[in-house]
Amino acid sequence: MAYQVLARKWRPQKFEDVLGQQAVTRTLKNALKSKRIAQSFVFSGPRGCGKTTTARILARALNCAKGPTPDPCGECDACIEIAEGRDMDVLEIDAATHTGVDNVREVIIEGLAIAPVRDRYKVFIVDEVHMLSTNSFNALLKSIEEPPPHVIFMMATTAQDKIPDTVLSRSQVYEFKTISGKIVAQQLRTIAVEEKIEIPDEGLMLLARAGEGSMRDSLSAFDQVLAFAGETIVVDDVVTVLGLVGRDLVFDLLDAVATEDAPSAFALVERAIERGYDLRLLCRELARATRDLLILSVDPRRASDPDVTSDSERERLSAMSGQWSREDLLRAFDQLTKAEQEVRVSDQPRYNLEMALLRLMHLRKLVPLTDLLSGSGNVARSQQSSAAPARAPQLPRVPQVPQVPQVPQVPQVPQVPQVPQVPRAVREPTRTTSGTSGTSGTSGTSGTSGTSGPSADSGFKDRFLTELKSGKSTFYNLVVASAFRIDATAAGVVFTFLPNQKNAKSQCDEQKAWLQSIAEKITGRPVPVSIVVADSGSQPVPAPLPVLPVAAGSSQKASPEELKAEAMANSTVQAVLEIFPVDKTTIEER
Repeated sequence: MAYQVLARKWRPQKFEDVLGQQAVTRTLKNALKSKRIAQSFVFSGPRGCGKTTTARILARALNCAKGPTPDPCGECDACIEIAEGRDMDVLEIDAATHTGVDNVREVIIEGLAIAPVRDRYKVFIVDEVHMLSTNSFNALLKSIEEPPPHVIFMMATTAQDKIPDTVLSRSQVYEFKTISGKIVAQQLRTIAVEEKIEIPDEGLMLLARAGEGSMRDSLSAFDQVLAFAGETIVVDDVVTVLGLVGRDLVFDLLDAVATEDAPSAFALVERAIERGYDLRLLCRELARATRDLLILSVDPRRASDPDVTSDSERERLSAMSGQWSREDLLRAFDQLTKAEQEVRVSDQPRYNLEMALLRLMHLRKLVPLTDLLSGSGNVARSQQSSAAPARAPQLPRVPQVPQVPQVPQVPQVPQVPQVPQVPRAVREPTRTTSGTSGTSGTSGTSGTSGTSGPSADSGFKDRFLTELKSGKSTFYNLVVASAFRIDATAAGVVFTFLPNQKNAKSQCDEQKAWLQSIAEKITGRPVPVSIVVADSGSQPVPAPLPVLPVAAGSSQKASPEELKAEAMANSTVQAVLEIFPVDKTTIEER
């Protein structure tokens, strides 16, 4: 008897044998049980996932002597002949050969009125139906919509988008999916045991991955390796015959990137070229390895999953996962997938791969800006999470600057005064204060109230603002410092915001309870805190920024040198300059 390839010898004969398509097989079996059988089916999906096989099983289930039944016996004449492809009432047509409308009329349409010779149904299985011409589809429309009761159409395709919607709307469409590598490897193990073939699990997983979700492709690759190595197969045989990239080389390349060892990376690329590896396949395997590392980083329990790593690779892959942060792995995956596309169209694919590896080494040096702004401690923690022993941040190290993350934001109102390192003071034009008759001709502190002594109120306000700044410096710099006016006395605290400062006012409202607790802490008794909006019709014009403290009774304007010295002494300015060094600074008064 002639040799039969594994893909044909182990073709499923029952719905239970179809791997990875439980949704399809269960629906068809329930339809057979309830006798809800459609007149036309479309089986769509990638190659080698069981579309035509399922159509043949469905034809056997419909025409079995015990049927229609979801479990064909496989022993009656109809089951045997359909399985062997020689049943007169089940016509399997290749649409790529019978493309024209004349072929469709002759083979399909003219035979519709003829009753089945022996079977219960006349079944037309049209493989690769998307190859039919537009006229052929149009000729089939009426037949598919209202066929004779003894006719059933089954159409298989790998390109559902090429089938007219008019045909799809007249059929039940079943979408097949690719089969997972784990399921394929298990089936290959079953076949190897039955065929008395010795092959390790790593070799089976390589065959499963080579099929890329296609059971038929994996079985064809198995046949090819079997012809090369005989009935005893080792992993190297699989790698040699299929031209696969060994995982050791992939891990060595990732190690070179993790340790920023550029010479080793170039040497490993040279080794891949000497072995004749396809560099596109090498990029793909590198991307898959970064995906496996990311899975282990997210869920270490997946280390025992054969779809992620085999037994021999588990220890090394787990150790490598500690050298990469998740951000590095995401960037690496993006770079490698782009490199695969570049290698495919490049005249010098080797150069593109080498440059991609160097870019990965450079990207691993990047530190998130948030970590930089949070100070050297957070930068150190970021580097520790990446766990790359040879890495060192290339950006300037930030000495402990506790207020760097609270870089003051320039308020939208350009007239908001703000004095660094000291409580905010608001200069106001001549105006009448509450409880005071008459006007004042000099600038006063906004926290002054007529109900208490100026020195007492000023002391309370200074202590209150100091407590706010030490407790929540970010809130102080971004919200409190942007307030239009702050009246703070032992009798009560009033924050006044301009109408266009809705965001600052809402944040202040959220912290109202905390503000009251700070005031009560200073006075020893409850102090009411109010947050109000200034009346747009009576707003005084605040002094321009920046407002520098001047000696009492002095009206002399600060010189540019004094302004620059004051600004450069600000700890926030110093922290920003340490992160973003510049050669020349200019201080402008507004």
